Amino acid sequence: MVDAFADQDVIRRLLNESKTWAFVGLGDNPDREVYTQARLLQERGKRIIPVHPAAREVLGERGYASLAEVPDVADVDVVGVYRRAEHAGQAVDEAIAAGAKAVWLPLQVIDEAAARRAKDAGLDVVMNRCPAVEWALRR
Repeated sequence: MVDAFADQDVIRRLLNESKTWAFVGLGDNPDREVYTQARLLQERGKRIIPVHPAAREVLGERGYASLAEVPDVADVDVVGVYRRAEHAGQAVDEAIAAGAKAVWLPLQVIDEAAARRAKDAGLDVVMNRCPAVEWALRR
């Protein structure tokens, strides 16, 4: 069922057409995968918004403690959920409540129930895929 959340057209559209990504779990530790992915997308012209309880500035962007605190969260194209799978559902529910357009759960972050809730709420959903790998595959 995980492959149901790996539609190549959705992946391509999110990578090509999105402008703003909120990264749940993005702190100021450059050794974390979320930092690497956020930096990669930022280098490719995306605006990134760090969402982390510490709410620090990361990669030159102001951080927020939660999605609810992000101004104009409805303008966020994709919410990347870089939390352990057991916490992903809460972040997905916050993305739904905030009016996000899409959620992206990276490799090994699998919560099919949360993905289904997001899909049922009208969000695009990508799960168990890496933005960097998918970006490389599109070329």
